[in-house]
Amino acid sequence: MSKYLIDVNLPYRFDHWRGEEYIHQRDLNARMPDRNIWEYAKLNKLTIVTKDADFSDRIILETPPPRVIHFKTGNMKLSLFNEFISKHWDVIQTTSQNNKLVNVYFDRIEGID
Repeated sequence: MSKYLIDVNLPYRFDHWRGEEYIHQRDLNARMPDRNIWEYAKLNKLTIVTKDADFSDRIILETPPPRVIHFKTGNMKLSLFNEFISKHWDVIQTTSQNNKLVNVYFDRIEGID
């Protein structure tokens, strides 16, 4: 079972990201620097779920990186984002299992190995 580290820039109270397989950065340290988040995810074999481009940029530079799911959906209302996740989370998870980076756009999901 994959485990995920949900970045502080994503909704904290979100039904889809509750349970043993999800850790929220706020539960660790809401002010944790990106470098520490990266190392924590790498050490604990977690996939980082974020809207922060720093993680997807860093994935090119470090081997082996933790896996990253990068939402590039722009700003959207929480209700629309919730609906989007409900519809696409299973595909995003499956794509993440086979790729080190998953870029999630409003109209498509791209896996990069």
